[in-house]
Amino acid sequence: MTRAALLVLADGRFPAGGHAHSGGAEAAVKAGRITGAASLEEFCRGRLHTSGAVTAALAAAAALGIDPGTLDAAADARTPSAALRVAARKLGRQMMRAARATWPHPELDALARQFPKGAHQPVVLGLAARAAGLGAQDAAYCSAYEGVSGAATAVVRLLSLDPFDATGVLARLAPEVDRVVADAVEAAHRAVDLGVDALPAGSAPLLEIGAEAHAAWPVRLFAS
Repeated sequence: MTRAALLVLADGRFPAGGHAHSGGAEAAVKAGRITGAASLEEFCRGRLHTSGAVTAALAAAAALGIDPGTLDAAADARTPSAALRVAARKLGRQMMRAARATWPHPELDALARQFPKGAHQPVVLGLAARAAGLGAQDAAYCSAYEGVSGAATAVVRLLSLDPFDATGVLARLAPEVDRVVADAVEAAHRAVDLGVDALPAGSAPLLEIGAEAHAAWPVRLFAS
């Protein structure tokens, strides 16, 4: 394992398509739920402890070698919004392209054949981490951090929020990211023996509702 590989995978410049998605922040801004740094922090905290905890556990489980097809079905079951399922698979397809080019691996090739239109992004992320020689904790950190940093970056663009304030939000959330990752890795290890029902299934209804509304907008800055 090399920690440098973790830096490559977690880098916002890794060409996995995340820059085109706001993680629900665009819909939240339009609805008035995000108006500045304080409300962005609350939004990111809510996202981290619900959908973020789910995706971190899925990524960790994939990194541990749990069957990715089974994990993809588990991700589908934990994503009620059709719009979010579509977005997750688009992101998964782009992540797969980047991962196969960066860390060629037979398990990535097999998943790409199984899901030619894209598997759920956290599953691909976890398998990419595995291909890079990283572990479950690394995959969970990438997923959890991406879930909040993507929204923070989007709000900088959407509201012209001071980037220093957005980065401060991420710094204040760091201890909570640590806790979410620890829980995600623990759940992933349980899932090795008990199956995917041991993974978390937290819900974020406003994210789901916002995603469905966002998908119908005629003009939008972000894909989701």
